[in-house]
Amino acid sequence: MRLALSLAATFLAGAVSAQTCGGTFGAFVQDLKSEATSRGHSASNVDAFFASVRHDPAVIRADRSQGVFQRDFVDFSRRLISSNRVQNGASYGQRYDAIFDRIDTEYGVPRGVLLAFWAFETDFGQVQGDFNTLNALVTLAHDCRRPELFRPQVFAALQLFDRGDFNPATTTGAWAGEIGQVQMLPADILKNGRDGDGDGQVDLKRSSPDALLSGAAMLHDLGWRAGEPWLQEITVPSDLDWRMTGLDTEMSVGQWQALGVNARTGSLAPASMQASVLLPMGRNGPAFLAYPNYRVYFEWNQSFVYVTTAAYFATRLMGAPVYDAGNAETGLNGDQMKELQRKLQARGYDVGGVDGILGAKTRSAVQAEQARLGLPADAWPTPALLNRL
Repeated sequence: MRLALSLAATFLAGAVSAQTCGGTFGAFVQDLKSEATSRGHSASNVDAFFASVRHDPAVIRADRSQGVFQRDFVDFSRRLISSNRVQNGASYGQRYDAIFDRIDTEYGVPRGVLLAFWAFETDFGQVQGDFNTLNALVTLAHDCRRPELFRPQVFAALQLFDRGDFNPATTTGAWAGEIGQVQMLPADILKNGRDGDGDGQVDLKRSSPDALLSGAAMLHDLGWRAGEPWLQEITVPSDLDWRMTGLDTEMSVGQWQALGVNARTGSLAPASMQASVLLPMGRNGPAFLAYPNYRVYFEWNQSFVYVTTAAYFATRLMGAPVYDAGNAETGLNGDQMKELQRKLQARGYDVGGVDGILGAKTRSAVQAEQARLGLPADAWPTPALLNRL
């Protein structure tokens, strides 16, 4: 299943009159039903849609248990990119060669990008999740952590139900409400669902062509730029100004080359293209050049380590070699990361919450503190930095 939440579906959020949450579950469902009828849905359809809905505590447990994102890039990527997934990626790329060619023509999304998502989300459609989708969406909308994301998805699912494309009692998927082989939220399906196999239906659970074409349409809608790279492994000079690394700094490829940045294999993108130097585990670990398409990944998934792993795996499926892991300094475990985040918060930084995960906001704060303390500002937190703070 998908490991974090897409934000692509929030275009429906503006239609929600009140982002209410909490209270008794029954009263909350009644509020949803009232809003649904006020939106123009028939009372009979609304009653039928919500008839089987139940609160699912397992969904809340899954939402609170995402410790996998506390792993560093090398550990995380090695766990996700197995030899079996590499082999299956090549096999499925050949099996669905025609649909991938069509996707490349219509949307400019390379097959490696979709194969990587397909592998990570559902192991090429084999593990799509068994959570009841409506229960998951309503449970998460009722929970007050992110109602602004999930409440609109409930009404998107109702729209799918109205047109006969969603069964509230039997539709299943990921704990966060995503459906199908590439795990799309209901609003994503409404906007970007495509019939890839020509049978006149959009079936993201059973039709791989439908799922792949729909995923490509969503990436294109999110801003994917046809014919451009997304991530490329590089070598960096030992005297690079590490404060310039990270997604907060963009320069042209030509400017990076002038500073001694080079492709590890092959050639870099045209000199005029903008890019950022990405060091997932600091100056002594793997190094990548992140192009504009890399940022589109964050519209699909918000986890830095997941996004970087998915983007790298896509390059691997397109022929790139195994990355050079380097010799990164020892990082922080989950408890140490939480301690670091609390210390950064105390210094006025927005780290996005104390969750033990080295996300983009924590990395930015770490880099700022490293620079203040006169340390190499490569955004990789170490026990030495924690002690200094």
